[in-house]
Amino acid sequence: MNSSDSDLQIAGDILEVQHLLQPAREHPSTVSEFVGLARSIAADRAQWAGIVQYDSASRWYHRLHQGPGYEVWLLSWVPGQGSGRHDHGLSAGVLTVLEGELTEHTERGTRALGAGAQRAFGPGYVHEVVNDSLEPAVSLHIYYPGLTEMPMHATQSAPTAVGAVPA
Repeated sequence: MNSSDSDLQIAGDILEVQHLLQPAREHPSTVSEFVGLARSIAADRAQWAGIVQYDSASRWYHRLHQGPGYEVWLLSWVPGQGSGRHDHGLSAGVLTVLEGELTEHTERGTRALGAGAQRAFGPGYVHEVVNDSLEPAVSLHIYYPGLTEMPMHATQSAPTAVGAVPA
């Protein structure tokens, strides 16, 4: 082997070997790709800011996008509103705070989530999300597969199934 040979010269041109190239995915399929999708939507305020509404009677939510095997939801939270203790059935997800601050309660403790904070979770993850601040908050939620159930938990040991409402 000649010391002047580069790795590219030794291996050949990768673009010449089409069967080794993986096609770009049209839709996300891994946790990191869903986290990336959430970040890109969060960064594009024009895509969501004009849609947000606030409802003092209940949390407002809107399905922003649906792809094969996943859904993207936009939620608003006025001060004092919360999700109740729940899980997402068989769905995994990514929660991203777009504006304001939310508080997440889990069996491991309480965590403040400011604008830009993200939480990725697997199926069966039990939590409660609340707006404990004095200002409204907006969050983005991606569920994969799409949300079909959201069992509520009165206590950690007594779940009760109800219809799917994103949180």
